[in-house]
Amino acid sequence: MKLDRNDSFLLVVDMQERLVPAVMEPEKVTANCLRLMKAAKLLAVPVFLTEHCTHRIGRTIPVLRERVNDGEILRKTHFSAWREPHCRERISALEPKSAIIAGTEAHVCVLQTALDLKDAGFEPRLVVDAVSTRNAIDYSTALARARDNGIETVTLEMVLFEWLEHGEAPAFRDVLKIVKDTNHQTILSDTE
Repeated sequence: MKLDRNDSFLLVVDMQERLVPAVMEPEKVTANCLRLMKAAKLLAVPVFLTEHCTHRIGRTIPVLRERVNDGEILRKTHFSAWREPHCRERISALEPKSAIIAGTEAHVCVLQTALDLKDAGFEPRLVVDAVSTRNAIDYSTALARARDNGIETVTLEMVLFEWLEHGEAPAFRDVLKIVKDTNHQTILSDTE
């Protein structure tokens, strides 16, 4: 039931230029996606970003996009990343089966991707404080539907501390800094 960093990958869904400003608490969800990405990189957890119909919604916001190389960006037109053949190919090639999912929008691309990954034999987890949407009803209903379909919901801190496993982990102090920094403005302006 607990997460293992060696059996996990992070999937940040559609955190794009025209979409992020429209969702609830855009700074918080962006900062928490960034915190997840930083910890994943420290702990050698694979990271992918998806981009949906970039000609309409723009690219991934720069603060996240600059943290990955082009090979870690999966472009798609299907709402579910799993339904996109090249995305499915990249994800299928991974050994890890625990999909840690963050991003937007909770009730569309995030949920559809999670449901399809679950059907494909993965163990998706939605990071509730790193997922958002435009409307509260869509957010709460998406989380409820995910749970009803056997998809766990977790928080950012649950993920990070389960990835660490113990207080003597080599990356403990660096990850602890990520946990303790809850000021969204400083997180988003950090250039590390």
